[in-house]
Amino acid sequence: MDQVRLGATGTKVSRICLGMMSYGDPGQREWFLGEDAAEPIVRRAVEAGVTFFDTADMYSTGASEEITGRLLGRMFQNRDDYVLATKVYFPMGPGANESGLSRKHVMASIDASLRRLGTDHVDLYQIHRWDDETPIEETMEALHDIVRSGKARYIGASSMYAWQFAKAQHVAETHGWTKFVTMQNHYNLVYREEEREMIPLCLDQGVGCLPWSPLARGLLAGNRERGGGRNTVRANTDAYADQLYDEADFDVVDVVRQVAAEREVPPARVALAWLLAKPAVTAPIVGATKLGHIEDAIAAADIRLDDKEIARLEAPYRPHPVYGHS
Repeated sequence: MDQVRLGATGTKVSRICLGMMSYGDPGQREWFLGEDAAEPIVRRAVEAGVTFFDTADMYSTGASEEITGRLLGRMFQNRDDYVLATKVYFPMGPGANESGLSRKHVMASIDASLRRLGTDHVDLYQIHRWDDETPIEETMEALHDIVRSGKARYIGASSMYAWQFAKAQHVAETHGWTKFVTMQNHYNLVYREEEREMIPLCLDQGVGCLPWSPLARGLLAGNRERGGGRNTVRANTDAYADQLYDEADFDVVDVVRQVAAEREVPPARVALAWLLAKPAVTAPIVGATKLGHIEDAIAAADIRLDDKEIARLEAPYRPHPVYGHS
């Protein structure tokens, strides 16, 4: 698999990033996989050349980080052979200081994540969302101190408005602090609102985009049907997807299926190939609960859509309200 620069940094990552949210405690969500079930999927990704892995402290309340650390520790001989990302923001307990982006919570969270991951550093430490209750100066200084301490190599951000991201970058630059090198945003064929402001900003500033939900939580892969049909366990239990996508989005899904049928490939490969062709995209965050999900992601990296196919895929798009910032 091709290795590309992480944004404008000198660090190289695989074109596909394996999202580790699906691996955790099956008792919390029916579609979560435990460590034993996750291992062959992660191993296949590693064999195919995936070197980039993304998790978060809140995924399965820390269990995802624990599983991620153990699996990667077994599959790679050297820590420098893979790039590891995690995130901070969402609640990790009931306490008033167990969430958000205060200095207190950020500093405590990086140490807790490193313990769970079984490593002395992460390569990319990301704020999972914007915190309206904490001055951005406080957050950016804390993140800078984490980088200076060696606990993180780079910092990244996730879904927010472009003005918020620009403000954070300006604060860091003004004070001589570490700036964000990546933006993990909500971006796929049925949700392209990021193309209005955030993606042009990232292109201009050399920030790499790491889209989450690149297959619209399985919608573009065929896990739902018009009229409410659900084809997978996750589709039947994923209430968040119902907030993000609706019946009108099937106009895009229909074209994805048409192009995929003409190419004789699964729809997921076409949807990922479209995303991988976008100049701002470094690596989509792809979740996998079956070996076939990994095979689709691997194959998508080698598909080159022509201009007519891209135009067809993009034509049915309709504007959406902003989704995914909370």
